[in-house]
Amino acid sequence: MSSRRPNAPVWTCVAAGLLAYFVLPWYAIQDTSWWEALPQVFGSAEGASGVMQALLQARSWLWIGLIGLAICALGALLPAGRTQGRLLLVGGAVGAIGLALSAFLIGARGWTLPVLNARLGELPVNQFGIGAGGFIALSALILLAAFGLARLGFFKGDLFVAGAVVGCGVLMALFIAYPVSKALAGAFLDEDGRASFAAFVARIGTERVWGLGCLAGGVRCGVAWNTLVLALLTAAGTTFLGTLMALMAERGSRRWQAPLRVLALLPIITPPFVVGLGLILLFGRAGVVNQLLESAFGIEPTRWFYGMPGVLVAQLFAFTPIAFMIMRGVVQGVSPSLEEAAQMLRADRRRTFFTVTLPLLKPGLANAFLVGFIESIADFGNPVVVGGQFSVLSTDIFFAIVGAQYDQGRAASLAWVLTLFALGVFALQRAVLGKQNYTTVSGKGDAGIAMALPAGVRRTIYGIALPWIAFTVVVYLFAFAGGFVQTWGRDYTFTLNHFKTAFALEWGQFGIVWAGTAWNSLITTVKLAGISAPLTAGLGLLIAWLLARNEFKGQGAFEFAALLAFAIPGTVLGVSYILAFNVPPLELTGTGLIIVLCFMFRNLPVGVRAGTAAFKQLDRSLDEASLMLRASTSQTLFKVVLPLLKPALVAALVYSFVRAMTTVSAVIFLVTAENELATTYIIGRVGNGDYGIALAYCTVLMMLMSVAIAAVQLLVGERKLGRRKQGVPSIAVAAH
Repeated sequence: MSSRRPNAPVWTCVAAGLLAYFVLPWYAIQDTSWWEALPQVFGSAEGASGVMQALLQARSWLWIGLIGLAICALGALLPAGRTQGRLLLVGGAVGAIGLALSAFLIGARGWTLPVLNARLGELPVNQFGIGAGGFIALSALILLAAFGLARLGFFKGDLFVAGAVVGCGVLMALFIAYPVSKALAGAFLDEDGRASFAAFVARIGTERVWGLGCLAGGVRCGVAWNTLVLALLTAAGTTFLGTLMALMAERGSRRWQAPLRVLALLPIITPPFVVGLGLILLFGRAGVVNQLLESAFGIEPTRWFYGMPGVLVAQLFAFTPIAFMIMRGVVQGVSPSLEEAAQMLRADRRRTFFTVTLPLLKPGLANAFLVGFIESIADFGNPVVVGGQFSVLSTDIFFAIVGAQYDQGRAASLAWVLTLFALGVFALQRAVLGKQNYTTVSGKGDAGIAMALPAGVRRTIYGIALPWIAFTVVVYLFAFAGGFVQTWGRDYTFTLNHFKTAFALEWGQFGIVWAGTAWNSLITTVKLAGISAPLTAGLGLLIAWLLARNEFKGQGAFEFAALLAFAIPGTVLGVSYILAFNVPPLELTGTGLIIVLCFMFRNLPVGVRAGTAAFKQLDRSLDEASLMLRASTSQTLFKVVLPLLKPALVAALVYSFVRAMTTVSAVIFLVTAENELATTYIIGRVGNGDYGIALAYCTVLMMLMSVAIAAVQLLVGERKLGRRKQGVPSIAVAAH
């Protein structure tokens, strides 16, 4: 913050809060946007401002926020110091907590708790979901309370850091912890709705969950062990393959770089059931591989692929690109000067690779493993498509919610097991990395040439990565072909009818008519994904910066909260949002905003992990030098640190966009006729047996997302570390 105007941020928040109270509608009006409600602000209608609501409609509890703003305004008149901090903290906390409590305790039917209704009597008025005025006023009060903490000496007195930590913490509490806890609380309620820990133990302490029958000759093990073993295998496999591809792209032959990056990203831009369908066409009972084995060797076709092998292969396809994007940025950041120093001390390339290069990849490996593990335990689409009789926790939770049994308590209990698994791996990762330093990008010049891969390592990488890439190509050829044939399995005549049905354009009396049945869902999906992607990437990198560059109390809980959304299956997160945001104070169900929020906080952990891995490689002296030159914390973040985080920014933007375009389980309960998404349209077509239209739509989605990824790469650019390329004389670098 500028030293010349230390109170400018405080006055800005006070002014924003007062404007919200006086000139913006306090409550959200159904089917009406806040700008359409502006003419009602100074009246007594539903769209009135906070002040008018309190004056004319007897909603006296709204005065508490205005009182808090008045206390903060008094503090803003004082010079920066502890006295000002106390006033800001008291005013911001009293206003924010008072408004929040009134919002949760007073709903559309009056008191939300029967005990309050019995003791205090019925309220003469109620209140609806919060609107633009209430949201801005609450945000201003929360920031003012954070500024008060900074003035009292917390967060080293930095207003930006204080506001960022408190603001991100409130967002994660409201959109991750609150809905998830509301859903998970059902695990401790018996069938009569009474609190019971015994009910929780009875639900999870069964043979179905923890049985080890498969080790003693039985048919299957419990779903908890299935999930854990599958997740460990998937995390190890995706981290291994992703690292090989990252080394191949950054340290291998240049001719492989472009095709490798395209092919490695293909699985991530595809709806999960398409990969499953392609694998079934290859390895299913009537698949190509089984038919070839039968014709060549007389081996009778079986369902061997359905189960653990099929789910593992499908998850490797789906999640290896995430590890590749995380590891590529980490490999880029390895300093050539460290490798050159080892070689000058007579270490050969092989020894340098295993003693210098690989240890410097440790943060990325740990982060890639953690993301792969959490993705696997939360995955729903792949186990449903190719799991067969192999059950995992996510599918059991889904069928507990939407099946005939509808046992929300059991679903919540199983979700607790998933959360504990994620917490265990998170703690293990922290124990492995500890406080070790992996700085590879410092403020000093480094024009070294990245060491070429040792011959044996290069052959190993090529021997594993190239067949995997070829396998990827085969699977996608099958998936692409399905949209161009009349009827898969019966009539392979080439046709474009499926594309015409979905994406037909006609010329009508008033211009172009979007006649295809898929246009509405596609436009809605692109719009919502385009809104959520930069928000997800920005929030994820901001949280990563707070974790990597700042120390504050509760930092471990703060980091785990950022990862919690991945530990919860998408289906449970979607149901949690419905339960939490179907009633005041946040009535979001049925709107596009709830889908954007679900996208944001479901995909947030990837931006956090990619940013954390990148930050661990940046020397703190870069930040310190900027601050010593009197740049503010925010200027240092945006002008010095962020340009060096381009690989992490690309990973977060790309991943959040394509996951928003292809996600199924997290939003399947949130879509409406007005906000239908591409994946729900495709599922509907598959349910009707229209596989050609479904695969044609998937082809269009993959092409669209490929263009989006290229656009992100072009706009963000590459991180420039001032290093020479092979064959470039050092004199040229010096001249540059």
